[in-house]
Amino acid sequence: MGFTCGLVGLPNVGKSTIFNALTSAGAESANYAFTTIDPNVGVVDVPDPRLDVIAQFVPAQKRVPTTMHFVDIAGLVKGASKGEGLGNQFLGNIREVDAIAHVVRCFEDDNIPHVHNRVDAHSDIEVINTELMISDMEGLEKRKVKLDKLARSGDKDARMQVGVLTRLLEGLNQDQPARTVLFETPAEQKFSQSLNLLTAKPVLYVCNIADPEETDNDHVQAVRRHAEEEDAGVVVLVGKIENEIMEIEEPEERQAFLEELGLKETGLDRMIHEGYRILDLCTFFTVGEKENRAWTIRKHSKAPQAAGKIHTDFEKGFIRAEVYHFDDLVQYKSETAVKEAGKLRLEGKEYVVKDGDIMHFRFNV
Repeated sequence: MGFTCGLVGLPNVGKSTIFNALTSAGAESANYAFTTIDPNVGVVDVPDPRLDVIAQFVPAQKRVPTTMHFVDIAGLVKGASKGEGLGNQFLGNIREVDAIAHVVRCFEDDNIPHVHNRVDAHSDIEVINTELMISDMEGLEKRKVKLDKLARSGDKDARMQVGVLTRLLEGLNQDQPARTVLFETPAEQKFSQSLNLLTAKPVLYVCNIADPEETDNDHVQAVRRHAEEEDAGVVVLVGKIENEIMEIEEPEERQAFLEELGLKETGLDRMIHEGYRILDLCTFFTVGEKENRAWTIRKHSKAPQAAGKIHTDFEKGFIRAEVYHFDDLVQYKSETAVKEAGKLRLEGKEYVVKDGDIMHFRFNV
């Protein structure tokens, strides 16, 4: 599975509606708690107009965009960290994703009951975040008990690890998610990352509104204020309308509908791009007669790691990469012209891949 973004939130906030629109997967959606018990998984193309441009200069039999995986995780409730509402299972599902898309109800509708009988975006966010923090704290405290004795015996690694656990616990006790706690040394950072804490995952808040003209209502403003404190992303969309948009199969007809609504792109496209951003990802391309393909990697990845996205043998036997940039192809109009202009380079194992690189790998298995 590729990079994954888990949709979480209280029951009846519109997660499954948004998931259906994202993936056109037809996941069950209903106005009662725990509709989603086993998580649904959908693979979503990441919109990238550069692939269309590449096809103009490097004709290929097919075009393959990069993708993200979205996981529709059942609604959490207060007490989930103690097992309420099958909470332990759902928290375990969240632990497996790379990022969290937290869907927040930002609309009033008497026909759709709220689990707390009132719509309060800030309070809803706090319920979910509190459960994630409690779960993290319990895990950290158990781990710290095991390490304390070893640290007191003089073990340097154990002392470092206890220090990291202590700082994380202090932050969580002050309502600071683990992703906001910074460490100075690479060893501390590496150990912190290895803990796979729920609150260490990047978060995107998805405001689900009922009316496209209410993109800045009081609930949305509350979410924006909270996200700013956490340095998290925010996307505002109308779940029901996004579903309608995705049901339109003809691209031209879909675009006309968007323009009628005064939109340049769907809210779901914004959500995908924002998920890509918070995961700190970038795209490189491979091109050729058979296919032009986009690939997703973490920013600052080196050439062998990029090669490994295509096949593990490419990474193991990596020799060099022939590299030029998308902008070079646009300027010179063909790979041949790019080479003649001296823009194609041979790069080794230490080359850091840039967003928009077009790469051909040399390897020896």
